[in-house]
Amino acid sequence: MKIADLYIRVSTDEQADKGYSQRDQEERLRKYCEINHIQVRKVIYEDHSAKTFKRPSWTKLLGILRKSRGQSDLILFTKWDRFSRNAGDAYQMIGTLRRLGVEPQAVEQPLDLSIPENKMMLAFYLAAPEVENDRRALNTFHGMRRAKKEGRWMGLAPIGYKNKIDESGRKYIAPREVQSDIMKWVFKELAKNIFSTEQIWKTAREKGLKCSKNNFWTAIRNPMYCGKIFIPKYKDEESQLVMGQHQPLISEALFYDVQDVLDGRKKIMRTKIKVDDRYPLRGFVICPDCGRMLTSSKSKGRSKYYYYYHCSGGCKFRQKAEYMNDKMFSEIGKYVYSIPKLNLFKEVITSVYKAKTRDRIGNIQQLKIRLQDENNKLSKARELLLCGDIEADDYRMMKADADKEINRLEAKLTSTITDTQNVEPLWDKAISNLSQLGYLYETGTTTQKRKIIGSVFPENLTFDGFEYRTTRVNEAIKYISLINKELSGNKKGTNSSFLNLSHQVTSEGFKPFHDLPSNNCLFSCFNFIGNL
Repeated sequence: MKIADLYIRVSTDEQADKGYSQRDQEERLRKYCEINHIQVRKVIYEDHSAKTFKRPSWTKLLGILRKSRGQSDLILFTKWDRFSRNAGDAYQMIGTLRRLGVEPQAVEQPLDLSIPENKMMLAFYLAAPEVENDRRALNTFHGMRRAKKEGRWMGLAPIGYKNKIDESGRKYIAPREVQSDIMKWVFKELAKNIFSTEQIWKTAREKGLKCSKNNFWTAIRNPMYCGKIFIPKYKDEESQLVMGQHQPLISEALFYDVQDVLDGRKKIMRTKIKVDDRYPLRGFVICPDCGRMLTSSKSKGRSKYYYYYHCSGGCKFRQKAEYMNDKMFSEIGKYVYSIPKLNLFKEVITSVYKAKTRDRIGNIQQLKIRLQDENNKLSKARELLLCGDIEADDYRMMKADADKEINRLEAKLTSTITDTQNVEPLWDKAISNLSQLGYLYETGTTTQKRKIIGSVFPENLTFDGFEYRTTRVNEAIKYISLINKELSGNKKGTNSSFLNLSHQVTSEGFKPFHDLPSNNCLFSCFNFIGNL
């Protein structure tokens, strides 16, 4: 009497659609064994897909067959699609079973595989379920692609969002509380280009962000955060971005600024370093002798360690970290003004800011010219294609490049045109922070100290042993220093127009190497100060 193992496989979809229940299959197989006088040794139940043979129960059965050869003659299943839905893998597995002395057989599609002609029927039985699987996968792919073109996000919600279902049963994604706010903060910090991406990820984790480093990198490259859905290239269709139906977390302009930082197209203002409580000035101060960035280290004395800033090159410049840190605290203190004075500055600087915003008109014109140039290039490429001067593949490559640049320019243009931000609402917080800047620096964490230094001094500093020097300070603070100097020199109510004052004046105690006219927007400067 032959001995057989019964293999029963079913997936949830098949059980619902075709009635392939485990009980039904077992009844058919046992009835077949009873009629043909076959002894049943083991019944194996499987609930995995038959696309591959990487299935838990099948792997376990194969291991038993290899360890105990000769204890089973047959592996029985109802149909060949229960065995496999991949013809190539099925042929290899049949060969493996035969070498183990076991014959696979479908009781409802019996084949004597020793007869060569029956291999044609086996090929048909194996190919039919594989074709069915491929058709189902293709239909699913086209359905998902069509949904993406409609602006719907498919699959699990990305970081900062959650999957939801409305009353009609339609699935969508919506911002997740806390997580979405952290992702907004992440993009803003990346755009500033002060800290490294890994530092921002670690800080975001401390704030409560739940994601791995790889998922974080994928997220900050994903245009869905600015409301766009990416549709990859498929056959003759080029890749494209479509407007999503979900709520964006950031603007397109901010997203593209972050991409510029990640791609290295945005100027790096200073070296990105790891934060150390003893060296808040690292990455801000350069060597006065050779111009290289100062690094830091500690030296062991007889009873304790001593901490120093020193040149990273071959220079002999070396200063105690405590001394330089104290000098920086004194330098920050030079920019502390009383609230009455700051209120007086408010009116003057607000007027200056409004005058400077007129420069946006020129920026808008430049963006429009660049946008028109890209559209002209695209039109020219289209004409060359119609005339037969270029191939269709070349045109598709040119169109993809042009579309990418056009999307970037349109986002910047939209941001510039709709930028109606007012500097006045920032004043209350900025005045409060400037009036106690020294206290905020002294009591703040190392990260907060570095943020204050970076806000006050946009360019690198040098230290000659007695005082700090820099080429430029924060635009808002520069205006305040200028107005304060003019007010101090204005005797007996002499009338003076602050709007015509030079922008080149720096605070007393700073000796700039050379005067550099600043084109930075005052709004961002006040925003920095207001958010210290």
